[in-house]
Amino acid sequence: MTVSGPQGSTTAPAGARPSGAGAIVRAARQRAGLTLAELGRRCGYSASQISRYERGIQPLTDITVLRRFAEALRIPPQMFGLAPANGNGARHADVKPRPGDPAGPIVGRDHGREDGDDPVRRRELLAGAPGLARAAALGLPSPSRNRAGSRASVEEALYSRATTAPVPVKDLRVAVAAARADFQTARYDRLARSLPGLIATATATRQAARTGEQAVAATLLAEACITSANFMVKLNDDPLALTLADRALQAATAGEDPLTAADARRAVATVLRRTGRRAAARDLLLSAAHDIEPAGDTNPEQLSVYGTLLEVAAYTAAVDGDRHAASAFIGEAKATASRLGHDANHRFTAFGPTNVTLYQVSIAQVLGDSGTAIEHAKTLRPSAIPTAERQGRYWIDVARAYHQWRKSDHCYRALLAAERAAPAEVRYRPPVHRITEDLLRAKRHLPGLEAFARRIGLPAA
Repeated sequence: MTVSGPQGSTTAPAGARPSGAGAIVRAARQRAGLTLAELGRRCGYSASQISRYERGIQPLTDITVLRRFAEALRIPPQMFGLAPANGNGARHADVKPRPGDPAGPIVGRDHGREDGDDPVRRRELLAGAPGLARAAALGLPSPSRNRAGSRASVEEALYSRATTAPVPVKDLRVAVAAARADFQTARYDRLARSLPGLIATATATRQAARTGEQAVAATLLAEACITSANFMVKLNDDPLALTLADRALQAATAGEDPLTAADARRAVATVLRRTGRRAAARDLLLSAAHDIEPAGDTNPEQLSVYGTLLEVAAYTAAVDGDRHAASAFIGEAKATASRLGHDANHRFTAFGPTNVTLYQVSIAQVLGDSGTAIEHAKTLRPSAIPTAERQGRYWIDVARAYHQWRKSDHCYRALLAAERAAPAEVRYRPPVHRITEDLLRAKRHLPGLEAFARRIGLPAA
């Protein structure tokens, strides 16, 4: 197996298997969405050294080193059989915090897995890593009530045997478009209330559709599931997002609309990337792009979906530390946006030149190139970004870049701008919570920070 990162790739010898503490490090790193090089930068080691630890080639038994990994990966030291940290543990010279800064360097991605050090993800990590069943007793916090409620309602719509009445296809089309609009305008509270009923109704409508309307009903069911999968990604619920994306792909295939099928494959690939299966995600995205590649004269919808697939492929490559591929894919997306010629929202993609630049910000940020991310961001006029959801994402990526750069004032101002653009985006997104917690711990004078923390749902200190 080859694991690539910005500092090259490390190949495991035949038969090598991670075990013990190395297996825990590897599972935590993959859940956090970090490459070997990124974790190495956090800990002061090379990518190859991290690989040797993970594969058990070099024993991982030194208590100081284990505590360094626990801190860098933001996992409890008890996972390594150590006592809880008392705040006086030794630190490596390379990761000594500056006065007033959060503990440890903020380099590379500043989010667990991809979108935050979420309690649900930590609980899944503890349950899934080899030999960690005992960690269930660590008392990790449960997800917030609104997230749990949203998940339960969507699951019930997917698996319940309750009878839901079908509706005319034209009415279903209106309802699906409304849900997709709610997602793009970041009206997540309303979306959370409407999605369960929409999925149930779309399923019933497809089952009852008359000959001649079956393909259209299947396509609309796929769009409803795609929207739900996108929303579950916001909630960091990857298992349910994958279920919804897979159901979307099945429905889209039956619906015989190639652009909806491509969008469903993008939804599947997004979850594959987030759960560490980046090679499979990239292959799926490139296959989908190949199947709808524009040739000669083409319509704006095809260009928009094709360009979106390339953007997501570029981001996927960046998450995997592959700078060359990320640059190539985003370059092709930029050329596609030039063919389109303007910012638009065909097929709810928000694709266009502005959106390509948004992805350039995200790609630079995820690669740890904070200055480059900010330079890309400065070329944009935020009010020109076509949807509230994308405006919120823009400001959150800017905040992440400044957070990596240890520019707390700029980071906080970006978070406030994100709140103005899309209030629900900052309430729902775990990276915002994570950054805000870091800013609170830094004890810097940021007027209104405590009130902001309360508004986004962080518990009182």
